[in-house]
Amino acid sequence: MKNIHPEFAYQANELAVQIEDTLGEPPDRRNYQRVVQSLLGEYASGAGLDDVNLCSFALADQLTFIAPTVLLAQANFYEDGDANAIFKAVSCKDELAQQALISIFKDMPELARQAVITAFLFKNQKRWHPEDHSLDALQKAEDEDENDRKEEDDQMTPGYDIEHLFDERGDGHA
Repeated sequence: MKNIHPEFAYQANELAVQIEDTLGEPPDRRNYQRVVQSLLGEYASGAGLDDVNLCSFALADQLTFIAPTVLLAQANFYEDGDANAIFKAVSCKDELAQQALISIFKDMPELARQAVITAFLFKNQKRWHPEDHSLDALQKAEDEDENDRKEEDDQMTPGYDIEHLFDERGDGHA
């Protein structure tokens, strides 16, 4: 399991909710496919919205993840990452989806990078976990730091900090 940037965790969870809402209850796959095809058409023409969630929604089922380790490593960097590495790490079987992917990377490389990573994380939820910023997790980390300091203090001997100040020969010259 790998920790990822909290914003990617949020986006992946939002994508799951958005897909579930679009599918509806009972799931309407044809409606879902119409929405995806519409979004892909918009992005392929260069007119798609600058929205990570919509872009990842359009691409999620279309992408083939060639280099998952690259995608997982880049999931640590929400703001600044390597868009070229991400572009090389995925492909699409569908021609419209491939056109959309190329167009997005050409016109909005940061959006494309974030959307592809979000789609990857959505599709591979067992490979990552979000960083825990809860009060309990912060308290646990603080307690561990305090225990580490106590262990260091316990390992020091009397005079440890000033031993080096005195002359070993004892002639009074330091």
